[in-house]
Amino acid sequence: MTPQTLEKITTLSEQRFLLPGNYTWEEFEKILALTADAPGLRLTYLDTFIEFMTLGEQHEMLKTIIGFLIELYLCEKGINFIPVGSATRRAKDQGASFEPDESYYIGEKKDNPDLAIEINITSGSINKLEKYRRFNISEVWFWENNQLFLYHLNNDSYEQITQSKLLPELDIKLFTRCVLMPSIIEARTEFLKEIRQ
Repeated sequence: MTPQTLEKITTLSEQRFLLPGNYTWEEFEKILALTADAPGLRLTYLDTFIEFMTLGEQHEMLKTIIGFLIELYLCEKGINFIPVGSATRRAKDQGASFEPDESYYIGEKKDNPDLAIEINITSGSINKLEKYRRFNISEVWFWENNQLFLYHLNNDSYEQITQSKLLPELDIKLFTRCVLMPSIIEARTEFLKEIRQ
């Protein structure tokens, strides 16, 4: 993939739309049922608000590369994990329903994943961290503007961190640099070379 190809992909962007008005959980479920067969459409619900998001090529490319590098790191370091991708987190009593782009149990399976990844090509309208807090997800990584932002749950609220507490030895600068490389093969080679030192 050349830089020119990467530039063309960046023009294919996700779109977000916040539905005006307040919706009950039951109304959300009806809308969800009506849109169930719509390809590439994702719905998020938080405290009576519904957000629609379409997934573009750049979004899917980034989530796949980030997931690939995380899994490569975990395998290389011998860290047991369970990948659960974009499995829906939904609970009426929490007033929330959403799908992370990637998610992982680190070690063994628990009530909810330890790590969630979200790719943000366009700014969202719904509180990004609140939905994760309600499901007690330890760490959330956001990819925005070619940067990785890490948040760790501490005393029921998220604090921004520069180093993962779940994966303390992972070099975040190296990780980000490899995500941005135009060749997945070169990224893999560079990443493995550095983490094996």
